[in-house]
Amino acid sequence: MTKQEPPPVWREPLKRDDIMKILLQILRLPPEAEERYKTAHHVWMALALTGLGCCTGGLSLFFAATAYVKLNSMALLYSYLANPLILVLNLLPPVLLIWLFYFLSRRAWVGFLGSFIPTIGVALVNYFKIRLRSDPLLATDLRLAAEAGGIVGGYTLDLTWLVWFALFCLIAGVLFAVFFMPKGLRGWRERTFGALSCLALMAAAFVSLYLNPEVYARTANIRFINQWSDVEVFVSKGCTYPFLYSFRDMFPTPPPGYDRDEAAARLAEYAGDDIPAEKKVSVMGIMLEAFCDLTDFEVLAGQESVVQVYAPWHELEERSVSGNLLTNIFAGGTVDTEWAFLTGYSAHEDFRSPTDSYVWYFREQGYQTFGSHPGHGWFYNRQNVNQYLGFEDYWFTENHYGQLVDPTAAIWNSDPLLVQELLRQLEDRTAQGPCFSFSVSYQNHGPYADTPTDGTAYLTPTGSGLTEASCNILNNYLNGISRTVGAVAELTQGLERLEEPVVLVLFGDHKPWAGNGNSVYTELGADFDIATPEGFYDYYATPYLIWANPAAREVLGRELTGTGGDFSPCFLMQELFDQCGWTGPGFMELSREMRAVTPLLHVRGLSWRDGAPAQGLEEDAFYQSFRCMEYYREQEAGVP
Repeated sequence: MTKQEPPPVWREPLKRDDIMKILLQILRLPPEAEERYKTAHHVWMALALTGLGCCTGGLSLFFAATAYVKLNSMALLYSYLANPLILVLNLLPPVLLIWLFYFLSRRAWVGFLGSFIPTIGVALVNYFKIRLRSDPLLATDLRLAAEAGGIVGGYTLDLTWLVWFALFCLIAGVLFAVFFMPKGLRGWRERTFGALSCLALMAAAFVSLYLNPEVYARTANIRFINQWSDVEVFVSKGCTYPFLYSFRDMFPTPPPGYDRDEAAARLAEYAGDDIPAEKKVSVMGIMLEAFCDLTDFEVLAGQESVVQVYAPWHELEERSVSGNLLTNIFAGGTVDTEWAFLTGYSAHEDFRSPTDSYVWYFREQGYQTFGSHPGHGWFYNRQNVNQYLGFEDYWFTENHYGQLVDPTAAIWNSDPLLVQELLRQLEDRTAQGPCFSFSVSYQNHGPYADTPTDGTAYLTPTGSGLTEASCNILNNYLNGISRTVGAVAELTQGLERLEEPVVLVLFGDHKPWAGNGNSVYTELGADFDIATPEGFYDYYATPYLIWANPAAREVLGRELTGTGGDFSPCFLMQELFDQCGWTGPGFMELSREMRAVTPLLHVRGLSWRDGAPAQGLEEDAFYQSFRCMEYYREQEAGVP
């Protein structure tokens, strides 16, 4: 018999080290060549990993420099390179991340993804947020992650060349890591030590560098920006670094020099007073979504069709106390104005437990406290926050308006319905005693289409001198505003017929979105230089008015007409009380004293001095004392 060959033995696939040993044997290289290869390999991996991390950080700087179209992107990029501290602070996080995930996975491509996705993810969100709303991405925005889809859903995201370039970089980086960066350290001890070292460096850098206000001050980069603009200051420092620095605001931070007992004692000196029983009238407040008076812009003040839209509003102003709110926000961030009115706080954290407010004061005075919003209760967590601030009852889509209007349709046309519901609700409730009603409208929420509207074309390129896209955006906005103004007129007519005394407070929360990169405002001649009164008003001012029905004017013995002045939203409730002749709670007395110093308490540290916005507010002794008492009332005093 012929001897048979033994069956082949199937082995595991050759590993890289096995291949290297075979090659060394074939080439008959000396043994020390393997050690030299390992050393070269480690050097190559270190340089390649660090290089990929730096490239990722550099790409994030490209996004930062090009996010705000008003700025010269090339000049801004050069400023990053000319400031080594800014460069290091933006490149260090992606470098540490790529090493961390490399040590954890032993694969370079995993390390690259672990660095690229979070770094460029933050840069992309910041890029689009600034382009859409002129507002940078801050750590506090992470609390609103659930609302992000609803906020962004209606906007058009411009997929610029840089976005496609980032996608190319992602694919190229992964392929480079797979084919040119073989597996690294095998020993679990070495990898564990490396991963822990990365984590330790991250923690130390985060505390000592990224949250350090002194380091932040040293990165001042104001040559090509307006140092009074938050968004410009943000992008002047890159993206990753200022985003990480914003974590300082994630949790309540007492003002400088805060002493709990001292703040409590000083606030107790303001005793406050009850609302006289014979002077009690119901109060209805409505914050109008994105409401502003476009006739404030000279280009539109000469357009008769636009003037006619606001004619009923202007007529109502003549019969009211009116003025401007100097808000903290632009094109978004609605609750900042809303909560400032309800609490009197010039600055506040997210409310996560019962917190002293003017709503609680009304409730303590025997008022019924309730309100409406024809949108979802989870948005901005209003369903919980409104309870924390003292509202006994609140209608949202989930518990009332969902049966009356689709929440998406409510964005375009819900103010007439809201007015009808509020009138009916107030008529029912006032029979049981005085009411404090506060509602937030949903109609006119941006963005507004740049395509022709189905409604009235108030503006045309020929008649206005604006581009077709700008005319379309404004026409779509004005069609909604026309319905809002009509609903307001209907509301006042209904309140005039009531025998119960009612005072009405109406105000806008912020200026509307008007084109990516504020393109429409640019055509209207608004330069948004907030160092000047004109630029500040163009950016931040919204109208308010305080109106009383005949029964309320009789009870109060006041006409409630004239000029109320211009001030921050935190002073609006105080102005209402002054017009009604009420003293209010102790904090309101403190608020009056603060307003006498400056009517503007702005999140950018600005006050109003000599008819213009001014810096230096932080150096004012009374303001520091006010902030300490304000912080105590919000964070530690509890509800009455």
